[in-house]
Amino acid sequence: MSDTWTIRKVLTWTTQHFEKRGVDAPRLTAEVLLAHVLKTTRVRLYVDLDRPMEKTELTTFRALIERRMAGEPTQYLTGVREFYNRPFKVDPRVLIPRPETELLVEAALHRLPKDAPGTALDVCTGSGCLAISLAAERPQATVLATDLSPDACTLARENAQALGVAERVTVLQGDLYAPLPPDARFDVVVSNPPYIATGEIAGLSPEVRREPRMALDGGPDGLVLIRKVVQGARRVLKPGGLLAMEIGETQGDAVKALLQAAGYDDARVEKDLERRDRLAFGTQPVAI
Repeated sequence: MSDTWTIRKVLTWTTQHFEKRGVDAPRLTAEVLLAHVLKTTRVRLYVDLDRPMEKTELTTFRALIERRMAGEPTQYLTGVREFYNRPFKVDPRVLIPRPETELLVEAALHRLPKDAPGTALDVCTGSGCLAISLAAERPQATVLATDLSPDACTLARENAQALGVAERVTVLQGDLYAPLPPDARFDVVVSNPPYIATGEIAGLSPEVRREPRMALDGGPDGLVLIRKVVQGARRVLKPGGLLAMEIGETQGDAVKALLQAAGYDDARVEKDLERRDRLAFGTQPVAI
């Protein structure tokens, strides 16, 4: 980059560069990274298209381009991922929240009361995006979240504090249900557990392979953690409570069978916006 580089010229050059190198969503990626460098919004970039960029800005932007080309996810470079209309801090300690995971929030909100106290548990919380979104949308809800990774727990707590729900979101470090108080019972259990089969991880994109392996690896068949989440939720759900999980697109039949075998009512699998199996649900039976 030399001569006079305006925002327009930089965006055009970067988009073409990303296109040639096979970067997903090249124009969007260029806009997001440049807005981050200039501490502005993508909309503002278009207002200021003819503004010349300063040398220090170009240097900083060039470094981000190089890191993106080396396979670092855009969200790790900016440090932020928007989820359910809120900015979540993300970095290599946690999985980057995906848009389809917002469907879990929608499902859980239908079960949590709007104007009364409710309880929710988020197993494998990562960045805390599920737990924090539920607490933010249900002001009277109390939410617990667990994660095996101490680093993920630290980041989830930071996000809860930044998004104003730290008093109602408790993040506990430990394996799945192990950190919970013995008498804890919940209206809803949500989980986005690791569900990629170990043998498939090497074939993932370089960007995904930069995310924590602990948050990706679901064991030989991808179902090791899902089995534990299904079994454990039976012990902590209130009668009529909902278990809602994200699953892999090829796991629908297997997970539905697991839910049925564990004794859930209304075991079902639903598709995401791309019509792929993505969500699995089971209801805790109500004793007669």
